[in-house]
Amino acid sequence: MRPASLILALALLPWLTACTSLVTRHAWQPLFPQDGPPTGWSIRAWNDVSQPGPAGAAWEARDGVLTSTGDRGCWLMSEREYGDFEMEFEFRLGERGNSGLAIRAPMAGDPAFDGLELQMADLRYNPEAKPSELTGGLYRAVAPRQQVYKPTEWNHYELSLRGTRLRARLNGTLIHDLDLAEQTGTVKRHDGTDAPPLRDRPQRGHLGFQELSRDGAHVRIRNAFIRDLSPAGPPSP
Repeated sequence: MRPASLILALALLPWLTACTSLVTRHAWQPLFPQDGPPTGWSIRAWNDVSQPGPAGAAWEARDGVLTSTGDRGCWLMSEREYGDFEMEFEFRLGERGNSGLAIRAPMAGDPAFDGLELQMADLRYNPEAKPSELTGGLYRAVAPRQQVYKPTEWNHYELSLRGTRLRARLNGTLIHDLDLAEQTGTVKRHDGTDAPPLRDRPQRGHLGFQELSRDGAHVRIRNAFIRDLSPAGPPSP
């Protein structure tokens, strides 16, 4: 290589490295690529993720399906934080199944009120649940446009967050297209105190899957992929 060409190549190397990193980070990546207990995730208490989960709580991926295999009352939380991203996965609940997807949650407090929670719950878990507390709801804050959950079948979520814009589809139907900055309504915690409105929730945080099912109706997750759209940060796992 001629000296001038070598100098040019060295000058372009940081730019090429940055471009490669950007492409890698913005590519679709599986969240649970290997069987066994998920790496890069930890089990935390259902109502305060700063605390460890129940002693008997466990999560495991097997043959491409993630499920909890022990005590209820926990979150499986990612160690990584995400800001802007696209995500999709399938889930299946039993007749008394109750789960949720934590979004942009801090590692303290309840993701349903201190981050965001996209609900996954069968009506038979709580026949008195409000629409925002059933599948597709942003928990206690915004009900889905329509209820298209298929009880005890595999359901497909697609989610996009870019800044304050949130879009979600369930089984191909658009159930949310929101500017979170416009969501100023009061949300009540389980103890009756006020949680921050959605506009004041974090715009970067952790992902999580919840297990609150009863009667052994553990949630099952498969085909979970994410595409990190944040402008900076390490590549997705």
